[in-house]
Amino acid sequence: MPIDRLICAALLTLAVFMAPASALSEARPSKDQGPASATCDRFGKETAAWLDCAGAAKAQMPDQELFYAGYWLAKSGRYQEALTYLTRARTKDEKILTYIGFATRKLGDVDKAMPFYAEALKLNPGYSVARAYLGEAHLTRGEPEKAASELEEIEWRCGRTCAEYADLASRIAEYRAGPMLNR
Repeated sequence: MPIDRLICAALLTLAVFMAPASALSEARPSKDQGPASATCDRFGKETAAWLDCAGAAKAQMPDQELFYAGYWLAKSGRYQEALTYLTRARTKDEKILTYIGFATRKLGDVDKAMPFYAEALKLNPGYSVARAYLGEAHLTRGEPEKAASELEEIEWRCGRTCAEYADLASRIAEYRAGPMLNR
């Protein structure tokens, strides 16, 4: 691996850990905290009881309920089921579009996922969660420079201590250090 790539990977890794001590002492939130349901959150997301509580995807379900179920199914690795909910939303806001992109990408169709991230960012350019997932998609496509561009956007919008920045920075560093991990 060329020395400039090693230095870049080291600097990105260092950036993740350069947060002020006060920020490090607090638990860092996930880049994409999920929606809550006072009724269904008492069940584990992987259980049949949770799925029964969330309900089967139906056209008449409110978008908020479709997002709730779709988000947690996607985060649980049940991507096709997640799409069943997310794609039924009548109003596709930046969150729903982002998770349609996320589930589609995780199903292996990165090219099909890209327009969903783009549409989410068209609706809300400041939605850093979409930028972080878009950065991951660029890495999947072997485009670390484009991922780094999204990282710069995230830094400009929410700083180096936000969870989206830290997560994408570490993923870029892992990507760039990847060949070294196999030695």
